[in-house]
Amino acid sequence: MKNYLVILLTLATLLTWAQTTRNYSNEFMNIGVDAAALGMSNAVVSQTADVNSGYWNPAGLVHLEDNQMALMHSSYFANIANYNYIAFAKPLDDRSAVGVSLIRFGVDDILDTTQLIDDQGNINYDRISLFSTADYGLTVSYARKLPVEGLNYGVNAKIIRRIIGDFASSWGFGLDFGIQFETSNDWKFGLMARDITTTFNAWSIDEEKFESIKGAVEGQNQELPETTEITIPKLQLGMSKRWLFNYDYALLAAFNLNMRFAENNDIISTSVASINPALGFEFAYTDLVFLRVGAGNFQNERQIDNSESVTFQPNFGVGFKYKGIQIDYAFTDIGDQSAALYSNVFSLKIDFSIFR
Repeated sequence: MKNYLVILLTLATLLTWAQTTRNYSNEFMNIGVDAAALGMSNAVVSQTADVNSGYWNPAGLVHLEDNQMALMHSSYFANIANYNYIAFAKPLDDRSAVGVSLIRFGVDDILDTTQLIDDQGNINYDRISLFSTADYGLTVSYARKLPVEGLNYGVNAKIIRRIIGDFASSWGFGLDFGIQFETSNDWKFGLMARDITTTFNAWSIDEEKFESIKGAVEGQNQELPETTEITIPKLQLGMSKRWLFNYDYALLAAFNLNMRFAENNDIISTSVASINPALGFEFAYTDLVFLRVGAGNFQNERQIDNSESVTFQPNFGVGFKYKGIQIDYAFTDIGDQSAALYSNVFSLKIDFSIFR
């Protein structure tokens, strides 16, 4: 019976996702990709320059010299949920590039126990079935260099598909816009505006399925939820610089300000917007071995005694690159400093120049 209630509460939560306007809608698109970026606390908006730029800042795609592919897999919530990512990008000419990526975040083989008890009150385990809930994000990117030296821009078109078994599903569409600028003394600046069109999701709910679970938990699931959902815009500003030492050693320092147009627990929060900083460092040896650290997700958390303290999420990562193949690892919840969505992340990047 305990499992029965857990499943029903889960379904109730999932079905109430479809509200008209939410501060945290389509959050699976904000988790992040590429272990190299996650190891630096996502402070990569200004300097991203590979296939993963389609996610972080599409303007960075113009730096591609050959076709690239990226893969990433990670498991969350004690391996209950799986996050998978694949991306491909290619230069069109010396001034423009395109890319495409797909993200799937899902929980599979969930027990549907809504029909466990029949009309006579008997428990029948043969009536248990399985279903999955999955979120998909398909992104198509285009980037181009502007006539101004060092200035690039990029645009993302996103299609969102969300499925909750046979109970409900939705389609969504949105746009992102990014800019990068590099100065003559190697300082880099970036801006990424996510969901600038307020990404819109339209839900379709199976009313017969809804009626079968309506009222299963007292006080919940009494009315059909709203069938439209809007994702509010987010803004990311970044700056970075890379220093080279003795030809073999390099240090990259990057800083981001992540802004949501909503009030939350970020360390800078107003009724208009909330701002969360992120800081990342990457130490490289001969462009072969990489060591990364970062700090982000700074939050004002209320304690039991009603006082507030600032918490943050420290990150750590390592990477190895050889002849166009790069493998990265990130550990993003050191010392359990925060309730992070992810902890161990691996990613692979392949530059097609190795086949030439």
